[in-house]
Amino acid sequence: MQYDPIKKRLGDAFNKSPWRRKLFYRLLDLLLLRTWHVKKALHTWVKTSPEKVGILDAGSGFGQYTYNLARLNKNWPVLGVDVKTDQIEDCRQFFAKAGIKNASFEFADLTKFVRENAYNLILSVDVMEHIEEDTKVFENFYASLKTGGMLLISTPSDQGGSDVHEHDHDYQNDGTASFIDEHVRDGYNIDEIQEKLRNAGFKKTQAFFTYGWPGKISWKLSMKYPILMLNTSKIFYLVLPVYYLLTYWFALLMNVLDVNIKHKTGTGLMVKAWKVE
Repeated sequence: MQYDPIKKRLGDAFNKSPWRRKLFYRLLDLLLLRTWHVKKALHTWVKTSPEKVGILDAGSGFGQYTYNLARLNKNWPVLGVDVKTDQIEDCRQFFAKAGIKNASFEFADLTKFVRENAYNLILSVDVMEHIEEDTKVFENFYASLKTGGMLLISTPSDQGGSDVHEHDHDYQNDGTASFIDEHVRDGYNIDEIQEKLRNAGFKKTQAFFTYGWPGKISWKLSMKYPILMLNTSKIFYLVLPVYYLLTYWFALLMNVLDVNIKHKTGTGLMVKAWKVE
C-alpha cells in the first residue's frame, strides 16, 4: 500500500497558497502522533539549549518539522535536507512566500552528508527505516554535531511499526498489499539502534517506546484507515472531513494518553543521542 503518493496528493492540494500550506502543517501536527512525541522532546531540549544554535532537519520531506524548528527561534538557522529534489524546491518556494528567512533547503544523501561540528541539534523523523546504510548515516550525524549536541530520531520499532512486520517484501501474510512498502527494515530493536549509535561515537543514548496501546488505536483511526480508503477510491477525499469529525476526538484522547504513559513496548521509538567529550 503506497503511502507517499497519498501524502503528495494531499500536499499538492494544500500547496496552492501559504495559508493552505500552514493549515496542512497544523493538521499534520494534530493528526500525527509522532509529531506530538517529537514536539515534547524538542520542548525539553529548548530549555537547556545554548543561545546560538544550528539545526539540521535530516530528511525534511514536506518541511513540516523544518517549519516548526524555524519557529522555535527566528535567530536559529535551520537547514532541511532531502534526497527528493521536487520536495526541496517546493519547500524553498513555500518558505520564501511565507517570509521565513532562517530556514534553507538542500539536496543531500545522508550517507554522504557531513558538516563537521556544525549543529547543536539534528532531527531525523521517519527516515532511518528507509536507509540501508544506517551505520554510515549515524557516523555522519556524529561528525556533524557540535560537542554537547543532540540527535533526535523517531522511527518504527521492531514491535510492528506501521504494520511492516506483516509483510514479506510488498505483501502481507494473507496475500494483500502491505500498508507501507517503502521501508528497508521492519523497525529497530530498542537496544540495537542504541548499540549502532554508540559504535558511531555517541557515548550517551536514551530510547523509549512510542505508539503503545493508545497510539496503536489512534494511528489506525487517524492514519491507516483513511489512507486505505483513499487508496481505494478518490471519492473518499470528499468523505474524509466527515470521517475525521466523527473519529478524531477519540484519536485525540489516545494521543494524549500515549505521550503521557511510559510504554513497556510499542510500535514506535524515540531515540536521543548526545555527542559528549
